[in-house]
Amino acid sequence: MNYDPVFDKWHEECGVFGVYDRTVDVARYVYWGLFALQHRGQESAGIAVTDGHDVELKKGMGLLTEAIKELPSLPSHMGTGHVRYSTTGSNNPRNIQPLVIHYQGGQIAVAHNGNLTNALALRKRLEADGSIFQTTMDSEVIVNLIARSKAETQVERIADAARQIEGAFSLVITTNDSLVGVRDPQGFRPLCLGKTANGYVLSSESCALDAIKAEFIRHIDPGEMVIIDDSGVRSVIYAEPEKIDKKLCVFEYIYFARGDSHIDGQSVYQSRLNMGRELYNETKYDADIVMSIPDSGTTAALGYARASGIPFAEGLVKNRYSGRTFIKPNQEERELAVRMKLNALPHIVGGKRIVLIDDSIVRGTTSGIIVKMLKEAGAKEVYMCVSSPTIEYSCHYGIDTSVRKELIAATHTVDEIKDYIHADKLHYLSREGLCRAVSDIAPNDLCFACFNGDYSVEVPAEQEEGVKYVLE
Repeated sequence: MNYDPVFDKWHEECGVFGVYDRTVDVARYVYWGLFALQHRGQESAGIAVTDGHDVELKKGMGLLTEAIKELPSLPSHMGTGHVRYSTTGSNNPRNIQPLVIHYQGGQIAVAHNGNLTNALALRKRLEADGSIFQTTMDSEVIVNLIARSKAETQVERIADAARQIEGAFSLVITTNDSLVGVRDPQGFRPLCLGKTANGYVLSSESCALDAIKAEFIRHIDPGEMVIIDDSGVRSVIYAEPEKIDKKLCVFEYIYFARGDSHIDGQSVYQSRLNMGRELYNETKYDADIVMSIPDSGTTAALGYARASGIPFAEGLVKNRYSGRTFIKPNQEERELAVRMKLNALPHIVGGKRIVLIDDSIVRGTTSGIIVKMLKEAGAKEVYMCVSSPTIEYSCHYGIDTSVRKELIAATHTVDEIKDYIHADKLHYLSREGLCRAVSDIAPNDLCFACFNGDYSVEVPAEQEEGVKYVLE
């Protein structure tokens, strides 16, 4: 996942989508599915389709509509697609997925969502054995492991590779004769199965199934591989039983996933409403209006307003056409960039005590600018509520977070952060409140590593210290 320094947000690194259907225009279905997953990646996109013999790949930088100007024309019954955010330094066309390779066992196209914790060690081993790498992505390690596997079939080669990699991976792969979905033993990243009239779909989120009128069937389990071909769907638990320990990233519910998705049986929208309710139960602030930093805090703000009876108001207007803004060289330009994207409404906020809701504070750089903006517009007091606990540790499972010392909550108390952002009050949702909000998922099935440093998969020392896998 990539960090947006202007809005002080993390972004999910990518989304994956696949279709197996002999009666539809597969390339068009994959395109529509990726469009619904655009929130998961906005820097590159790719679509690979196959008829079982040939593969056609279309890919490019930018949003889907910029990256894919012309759909693949190969008559095909299988396809996989990918939308991606790049990590720092890897915004490179070579790294656009799906990765397509031809090898002795056939041909495959691989789309990967997540981050491998043992990628560097595996790459060094593979290079020592003669493997050649064309990209700087950990995903290329996966295709090399598949190609070098001694297993007899492509599906068995994929399972062999999946047992060697560690960390977060949800994979959608086309082989010569099947569409394959793989989810890591911890289930860090989501993956679900759907059905079209005459075929099947794999997707990072259920909202993309709705885009092509596919019926949701179920979520892929941690440690599971599903194989889709002309005979239907079959399931294999490829991972050793002792390694399966579900730890879905809780930030899927807090921020990453689209509100109309269901992730592992939990409504994302409902969980965010619940977070707002829990914030009110923990604070009971007396205020004039509840508002959000759009759009990430809006649903939780509605939940706070409903629970408290305090009216919800839109006190900040977002410019939706300003595009992404990258790192600014100084605080003045950062503030101008925020003001380019957000503007306060004085007639709404003037003289008001405001409960301001956002989903997270990473470095605290933006929150202070927004609080200042509201007070300049006449706000009497600003009580900031955050619908997640304090982020004190880096994530190593698919999010390109800052090193720990750059996370404001790792080095400052809540009171110090309140003073830093110039809020009159500051409250973070408790872990217990978060668990109550995500009520349909058992707490032990969620990953809280960025809050408490409890990494369920071992993190190499160099990665713990902030060394990136990307080799550019």
